[in-house]
Amino acid sequence: MQLSKKVFSGYTDRPEKVLQFGEGNFLRCFADWMFHELNKQTDFNGSVIAIQPIDRGMVDLLNEQDGLYTLYLRGLKNGQPESIHETIDVISRGINPYTEFEAYLQTATLPEMRYVISNTTEAGIAFDENDGPTSLPPNSYPAKLLVWLNHRFLTFGGDTTKGVHIIPCELIEKNGENLRKIILQLAEKWNLGEDFNVWLDTACTFSNTLVDRIVPGYPRERIAEITEELGYEDKQVVEGEHFHLWVIEAPEALQKELPFPSIGLDVLYVNDLTPYRTRKVRILNGAHTTLVPVAYLYGIDTVREAVEHPVVGKFIKEAIFDEIIPTLELSKEELEKFAAEVIDRFRNPYIKHLLTSISLNSFPKFETRVLPSILEYVKRKGEVPQKLAFSLAATIAFYRGKRGEESIPLNDDAAIMALLSNAWSTYDGTEESLGQIVKDVLAYEKNWKLDLNSVEGLTAAVTKHLINITTNGVQKAIETV
Repeated sequence: MQLSKKVFSGYTDRPEKVLQFGEGNFLRCFADWMFHELNKQTDFNGSVIAIQPIDRGMVDLLNEQDGLYTLYLRGLKNGQPESIHETIDVISRGINPYTEFEAYLQTATLPEMRYVISNTTEAGIAFDENDGPTSLPPNSYPAKLLVWLNHRFLTFGGDTTKGVHIIPCELIEKNGENLRKIILQLAEKWNLGEDFNVWLDTACTFSNTLVDRIVPGYPRERIAEITEELGYEDKQVVEGEHFHLWVIEAPEALQKELPFPSIGLDVLYVNDLTPYRTRKVRILNGAHTTLVPVAYLYGIDTVREAVEHPVVGKFIKEAIFDEIIPTLELSKEELEKFAAEVIDRFRNPYIKHLLTSISLNSFPKFETRVLPSILEYVKRKGEVPQKLAFSLAATIAFYRGKRGEESIPLNDDAAIMALLSNAWSTYDGTEESLGQIVKDVLAYEKNWKLDLNSVEGLTAAVTKHLINITTNGVQKAIETV
């Protein structure tokens, strides 16, 4: 027996208010769950239409189950492991615009349609010059949305009360602004006219957002156990962590219409999300990147093992609280609360996060996630943050490609791989040759955007740590920091 309206007695028909581009795991575990909570706790009374943004997707599976799916939230809550599940009934139907274009356009004529959500991957918000107004459908997400918006504009004769709030969730900076820019660029190319542009500016809003929730997705390894627990088959089960954060640069009208914060959800309506993006990149992503080479060379394989290890766990916590947080602008209390949540997320007993899976493209990641903390620390304190410098040395050592007798699976830009391979080929067992390796790597401006040898004290610190790691191994070398 498969999950459907017949199986789920609590199903409720609601007006379709949300158009969602993307039917995958993340949005169903994130935004759809939040709209589900709005329905439960307020008079929102709305449902979501899921649009398949590419020609191959999962709306057929979703429709097989009448839009229903089971959401498992699993992780540490108040320091204790907790796994809960619930049937989510917020999606009314799914549409594949490649096979049901007229049905897709018809959704633009629904009077109560009010919100557009999307997660079409980082590549989704892009201009495609081959898209035209008569494509059925256009290829890119912005062009699909523009066709829809223009149809809504024409259907309601430019009625400004029929505008929509557009809230993209793609992980690119200024996602709302970029989407709006492409929409306007396409509208000009398609000669949609000034009246449409005025309607778009006065009736519709585009919000920049930041989203954060780890969503491992479909629990393939334990689906038999889940089926037995539920008593029915669910092909759309999705798993996520308890932690969630949605930061939205929103007009006041949107904040009133979608009162997520008032029902206990971690949604922040702000004028500028830059500090929150910086916080996430530096603390969450930066901690991952700082941790990986140190923990892996220590002999640890997963994030959870690393943060719970008495030595490596202490190292990463001190790196976060003593060297990263002091470089950020938000209040210390707020930053330390977020950092504590991050550490709990890393300790999630339900997620096995391999360090090698995070090690992909370590050098570009270090440049965007950790280097800004190093540079700001030097600027503010007048000295090099030793734990972050140790991590940089460990990253160089990691790219030697060996953990004892074991080969490390390295994966990075070809030029970076060649740089490190050539650098390590010059190592002759002397401290001088290690020093030269550090100088060569730090001088690679294509990655760092500057010659890091110019940062006072950094070359010496990284060289000292690399000598220690190479000579004594990470397990002994980490004691010095």
